[in-house]
Amino acid sequence: MTEPSQPGSKKMPDFDKLDDRIIAEQRTSGPTLVIKTNLDPKDSTVDNPYYGDDKTTDIKEFRDFFEDD
Repeated sequence: MTEPSQPGSKKMPDFDKLDDRIIAEQRTSGPTLVIKTNLDPKDSTVDNPYYGDDKTTDIKEFRDFFEDD
């Protein structure tokens, strides 16, 4: 039995066309664990390793993803 050339479900969306999530452009050198605590700043852009700068990041989309309403 041979392996299919295109494994996976045909119903899965194309990964490059996903727009309902933030996909990091930069990869870390190792695994990272991120935990939100009550000591974290209210502004999700402060000391956040996933935040680049306001010129390259859509701040509204970024805050919608990281902040609770």
